[in-house]
Amino acid sequence: MAFLEIFGGALLLYYLVYVLFWIFLDCNFALWFKSLFGASISTMRGQVLWITGASSGIGKALALNLAKHGVKLVLSARRLTLLEEVKEECLLESRGLLSSKDVLILPMDMLKLEEHEQHFKNVLNHFGHLDVLVNNAGRSQRANWEEIHTQVDRDLFELDVFSVLHLSRIVVRYFLEHNGGRGHIAVTSSVAGLAYVPFSASYCAAKHAINAYLGCLAVEQPSINVTIFNPGPVATDFLLEAFTDKPDEKVSKTIENHHRLTPERCGFLFACALANKMEFSWCGRFPVNMLAYISRHARLLNAIRSLLTKKTLQRIREGKAMEKQHE
Repeated sequence: MAFLEIFGGALLLYYLVYVLFWIFLDCNFALWFKSLFGASISTMRGQVLWITGASSGIGKALALNLAKHGVKLVLSARRLTLLEEVKEECLLESRGLLSSKDVLILPMDMLKLEEHEQHFKNVLNHFGHLDVLVNNAGRSQRANWEEIHTQVDRDLFELDVFSVLHLSRIVVRYFLEHNGGRGHIAVTSSVAGLAYVPFSASYCAAKHAINAYLGCLAVEQPSINVTIFNPGPVATDFLLEAFTDKPDEKVSKTIENHHRLTPERCGFLFACALANKMEFSWCGRFPVNMLAYISRHARLLNAIRSLLTKKTLQRIREGKAMEKQHE
């Protein structure tokens, strides 16, 4: 009996401590631990890393964090002027570890699949090889489920899923045919890819889909490192370009940052996940981190979700959960 009591007490203490991690950490425990005691970002120095959607937000923050440690960069997005600004910031952050030729600006539209192959050839022509592809380009959504036009579903999947797959497959084939099967593919997914969130049905479905696609790659090609990074609300202007329920319409507004993770912190955690070749991780301030943990356990998620109203879930989605509600 004494053994069972000790075992039960230890198990209870373990889960109590784990719940405290859920509350106080801004990412999953494994990523937090690796960020402190795992491989340093500097272990990637000299590697060539290609980031799509690098002109702002998480992509820009990731680029700056990597530049500090001498990682050679390919920066892609549609807006050339912003890419040039990011390059200059990266060179400043590198403090001499990178020269101008170590940061390649490569403007591209992810939806133009027919140009992906040539863009990749441009990367190889410049650097001679590629070590890591980070699929960061994408758009979010705000819309009521029943009002979403099917074309919006198609358009969002084209950008957030199919364009990512197309570019990734080109790079994966290169890894398998010319790099001894070694390489690293990463994607900026979302906590919306772990749980169901309101007013983002198409986006939520797309992130679930890309997580599954990349997860299958990890199973089929174990020599290729796969990183699926799932951030929660981050203080960026992502809603400016977000889909709505109508084709060719954008939300086109900004929201106050509220209780959101900073892009700098998100970029650092993403860089840590890459340096440590972590397959699956997430980040977000409380209660996002806790809900991400819960979402990994379906029965517990269903129990908790039954206690949360749609309004509460939406406040969490918008990063407002910890703020007082004003009538």
